[in-house]
Amino acid sequence: MADILTPALGESVSEASIAKWTKKVGDAVRKDEVLVELETDKVSLEVVAPADGVLAAINAAEGDTVVPGTVLGSVSEGASAPAAAPAAAAAPAAAPAASGGASVEIAVPTMGESVAEGSIGTWLRKSGDTVAKDELLVEIETDKVAVEVSAPAAGVLTILADNGATVTPAQVIGSISASGAAAAPAAAPAAAPANTGSAQAPASAHLSPAVQRVVSENNLNPASLSASGPKGNITKADAIAAIGAAAPAAPKAAAAPAAPRADQPREERVKMTRLRQTIARRLKESQNTAAQLTTFNEVDMTNVMALRAQYKDVFEKRHGVKLGFMSFFTKAVVQALHEIPAVNAEIDGTDIIYKNHYDIGVAVGTDKGLVVPVLRDADTLSLAGIEKGIGALGKAARDGALTMDQMQGGTFTITNGGTYGSLMSTPILNAPQSGILGMHNIVQRPMAINGEVKIRPMMYLALSYDHRIVDGKEAVTFLVRIKELLEDPARALLDL
Repeated sequence: MADILTPALGESVSEASIAKWTKKVGDAVRKDEVLVELETDKVSLEVVAPADGVLAAINAAEGDTVVPGTVLGSVSEGASAPAAAPAAAAAPAAAPAASGGASVEIAVPTMGESVAEGSIGTWLRKSGDTVAKDELLVEIETDKVAVEVSAPAAGVLTILADNGATVTPAQVIGSISASGAAAAPAAAPAAAPANTGSAQAPASAHLSPAVQRVVSENNLNPASLSASGPKGNITKADAIAAIGAAAPAAPKAAAAPAAPRADQPREERVKMTRLRQTIARRLKESQNTAAQLTTFNEVDMTNVMALRAQYKDVFEKRHGVKLGFMSFFTKAVVQALHEIPAVNAEIDGTDIIYKNHYDIGVAVGTDKGLVVPVLRDADTLSLAGIEKGIGALGKAARDGALTMDQMQGGTFTITNGGTYGSLMSTPILNAPQSGILGMHNIVQRPMAINGEVKIRPMMYLALSYDHRIVDGKEAVTFLVRIKELLEDPARALLDL
């Protein structure tokens, strides 16, 4: 028997939803055949069969939330599909419940690679409460992720680990037992959401800690929120969307004569979550271990803008894509990396790994956060190829369709804060890369040109680099080279 496991989901991605199973229990499968599709906030993943055989079990249904290491199902190696398999396949649809005085243990799930322990958050139910199968009971916080624990069956809850307790994977933190007719009402809410799409959440809906924080901080009414999550759960995105919908009413509320903060203390002390503590610790460790430094310059965008204005219509008609600034910057970066290879390298222990390929990460802002997909072999691409590649990656990022392969392996990163109006910034290195270029807003400024003051479109450039591997001379030379290539774009096109 071979387990089908949820793979690693990528940096900062802690959970995924089951999108679709391509096989059913009893079907014959081949090794490496796609069995299930997972969706996360950033990428879509395919999980394949670990061996040839028969799909023996499906442990997570479509719409369920899973974390890395979760056993999604199993494959009977070398077996053939039994005749009764189709009937057995329907069995998982029945909601299991603790019955006849038996109890079902609630165990701490696998919390990810290298995560040895976590802390119990706030139980959403108390001992003696009747719960429904798959109802969210508690969130376990770890150094890396927050893991939700749901009821494995319908019945009466008994809590064995208090709020704040430190627990380890597979540790039993509670149990569910039958209590006569008490289990029957608990199963009723599971059948309630019969409609499709977003549903109105019941007033008694139980919220995850992350959603509860958004609701509490913004004085939202859970009963008024539309639920789009699996099994009718309210997601964090639902709560954030409700904030935006309520925004137009803010001016009227502001005009009310009530004193501000009348019902709030002047100060409030809140314990940091384990995840936030880890973020704080690692940011400080990064300062202590990586010699991160930023150097600045400015570039006159006159010639690039003139070239773009002259050919943008012909370019779009010929190549089917608009001519933007990113292709010019990418060309300039690749040529500068050729000349200053240390900026295209990384440190591995006591070794330096020099990269002879140029895979450029392009920071993309989406509604769900910042992602950095990678444009492969940018040195082999034309301006049109770069624009098409970046456009496709940006669309995939906004649609949540990026794959793990598209987000890994970059050698250098470009980020454009100018799209949001940033005048200057110090971008943070995308480890383990040794350099990141920050683009900024183009501003008309008076400049001294050949003894005369002229108004020119200027952009500040920022290069953050790891001083352990890149010397100051190399960093400055790299940025000056980019400035030269952009102010005279023919140099980049002619490889001069």
